Amino acid sequence: MLSIPASRPNAYTGSPLDRAGHLREDADWIHQTLADPETLFAPVWRSRNLMKGVEDGHPEAVLLTAEAAEALRMQDGPWAFLGLWEKRPVFAVDCSAAEDPLPLLPEGMGSFADLRQVAGLLPPGEASVLAHARGMMHWRTRHRFCGACGAPCAPRSAGHAMVCTGCNTQHFPRTDPAVIMLVVRGDHCLLGHSHRFPNVTMYSTLAGFVEPGESFEEAVRREVMEEAGVAVGEVAYHSSQPWPFPSSIMIGFHAEGLTEAIRIDPEELKDARWFSRAELRNHQALGFSLPRVDSIARRLIEDWLEAGT
Repeated sequence: MLSIPASRPNAYTGSPLDRAGHLREDADWIHQTLADPETLFAPVWRSRNLMKGVEDGHPEAVLLTAEAAEALRMQDGPWAFLGLWEKRPVFAVDCSAAEDPLPLLPEGMGSFADLRQVAGLLPPGEASVLAHARGMMHWRTRHRFCGACGAPCAPRSAGHAMVCTGCNTQHFPRTDPAVIMLVVRGDHCLLGHSHRFPNVTMYSTLAGFVEPGESFEEAVRREVMEEAGVAVGEVAYHSSQPWPFPSSIMIGFHAEGLTEAIRIDPEELKDARWFSRAELRNHQALGFSLPRVDSIARRLIEDWLEAGT
């Protein structure tokens, strides 16, 4: 059976926010809300999020009140309205201009850390909000000038649009789709080891960006052929995972391998192999590792394993 349902939600999904897009154009409401004591702020410093308990292995998101965030907003960093969390407004604010933002905050507010290292330990809703904030601030800090004429851009729509002050072109946050797929053939699946993997023993699913004019299914077949030389037939959707690191979404599939011979692209992969279910279940003893438990790659593998029991 190629069509295997997702067993549970992926990391960074399940946002508790009502994005309340209709409020983004209400300039008076946004202005008043920025100073409201009930408003919450998710600060981002050089692509890191503010959290407590990271060193103890029990991380939790730290959202600031308007009063606590005022010192950060005084740094004139970008900000954006994210939505309503149980009716409380939530904004992202970038404080990357500060060499060290922690002294600007009240004591005991935690530290700025890489969300990807702890996402699997955070409550799902918190991981989603922090990823949302990180993605928006990455876009805001890197789209200060117009890509059409080069003139400076001004923020609009509560941080969700940038309008060129020269040619009036409107720019919006972009999300780049990437396919990620577990290719299966009988009782075996295809995993590869990339030169980019920091873990030298890890084998993971193949993945790649969707090209212009290409469907997801076509992208799956092309990427697998290009990277591993394996022909793919049926392609079945599994689930998706936001990946704002910096601006992607992973669309996960199980795919049918039509051929067995592997011919890797050495620019993309260091190695690729067919693994049996028994080998994957015993991967530690066999000396190789699988993707992190909070990744969609791991979810694709685990759900396929479970489907074969």
